[in-house]
Amino acid sequence: RTPGWPELNVDKTVIDALRNQLQAFREGAGPDVGILLDLNFNFKTEGYLRVVRALDDLGLFWFEIDLYDPASLRRIRDAVQTPIASCESLFGLRGFKPYFEHYAMDVAIIDVPWNGIWQSMKIAAMAEAYEVNCAPHNFYGNLSTLMSAHLCAAIPNFRIMEIDIDDVPWKDDILTYVPEIENGELKVPSAPGWGAELNEEVIRAHPPTIAI
Repeated sequence: RTPGWPELNVDKTVIDALRNQLQAFREGAGPDVGILLDLNFNFKTEGYLRVVRALDDLGLFWFEIDLYDPASLRRIRDAVQTPIASCESLFGLRGFKPYFEHYAMDVAIIDVPWNGIWQSMKIAAMAEAYEVNCAPHNFYGNLSTLMSAHLCAAIPNFRIMEIDIDDVPWKDDILTYVPEIENGELKVPSAPGWGAELNEEVIRAHPPTIAI
């Protein structure tokens, strides 16, 4: 929850802090590294507009915004030059369809584990019909990474793939194959299926915990 909860308003201190942090990232990473800002569900339309207009000059790779009203998202997209990515929380063709019809985003984010590979392929095909690129929502573990990689390799409108590097120390032990990255690009495995099998012994050694 942000300090503006539950109204989801934004104030100048948040915008100033975002600008300072993004400028520091740019100074440290250099001019050739893409910087993506994920704003999630943290504001309403007015707040998003204030943030993206204030940061539009920074040349970011995209603003990632989650809104359940496609017309409002289209208003935000029309207000800036920076590309807009969205839809990671949507399910199925019917969920994505109004966003494509409103041309609400530049990049459609598809969660492959939630939608399944068959439905994800259908969503990507619909996106292609609207000349929209796709990116997988992949902040999970290595199995999701392999699933997302197969989607990326199979569609003609792939933009970029998210991957979560920091995790528990035994993350790479869960599967029989560890995703390989060379020169910033993920290699698609050649083994059958997703390219790996589950390591049942490791999974049993780390049972899920329930917070009470």
